Amino acid sequence: RLHSDPGLLACPDFTSERHRPSRAPFLSVTVDDAQAAESLRLVWVSTNEDLRIQWRQQLTEDERLRAEQHHLAEEEAIRLQQARQLEEDTARADERKKNRFKHTDILMRPRPDTNEDEAFVSDFALRKIDKGQFVELYYWTNDGLEETLSSQTTRDDEGLIPSEQDGSTVWISAAASKPSKRVVPDRFLSPADFAQAVPRIVAALEERDWPQQRVLMLSRFWGAIVTHRYWNSNDLVAKRALMIYQEEQRRAWHNAVALGTGAWDLSIISDVILARLFDRV
Repeated sequence: RLHSDPGLLACPDFTSERHRPSRAPFLSVTVDDAQAAESLRLVWVSTNEDLRIQWRQQLTEDERLRAEQHHLAEEEAIRLQQARQLEEDTARADERKKNRFKHTDILMRPRPDTNEDEAFVSDFALRKIDKGQFVELYYWTNDGLEETLSSQTTRDDEGLIPSEQDGSTVWISAAASKPSKRVVPDRFLSPADFAQAVPRIVAALEERDWPQQRVLMLSRFWGAIVTHRYWNSNDLVAKRALMIYQEEQRRAWHNAVALGTGAWDLSIISDVILARLFDRV
């Protein structure tokens, strides 16, 4: 590796006395002192030109390495910044998840006058939604909401129990850990209860940041249920089969998602499975 620019060097005066020993090997009967000095000069010039080429290549390579190191340093700085941002975002998301009520948006309005606007959904049901688990539609029926509302006046807010969440222990209300004793399985819901619950649970899924694709699929699924020919059938067995189908397929879908075995589009009604249920009922 060269440590200085050979272009800054001056060609020595090979005719001088100090270079006599260098000229000696070139002397012969046909080569005098001046010719020997010229030969030395030509060798020096040729060598210097090669060194200049090497110097320019070395500068180019050094510049490339500096640019590469600068690029790598910038990429590393960006990566570290993204990692810090992800860590901060994750921490904020975890904090919002663990302290959801502290971060709930407050509507700047007077207190609603009707109970319809004060729909209290069971903490147990909301926790099921947060975990992406199956939960009965009962909790969003009028009866389910009224049950939750009535329990608000008697619930002990200090009754907290530990629970595992994302690998850490969090404290939740005792009410959030227990299902309602009066819960009605989906298959036994009346058409009116079903119609009350569906739009409310869809709104809850959106509020709890469920993926839009899944919310839309479930909306279409429930829409397919109420537009199916069995829904308005006079045959009570057909109606019961349709409600059992809704419950069992939704539960199976949630289980498939949790197990990672491959879920499916619930909104596509399987007439084959429905026919089996009809025969079973």
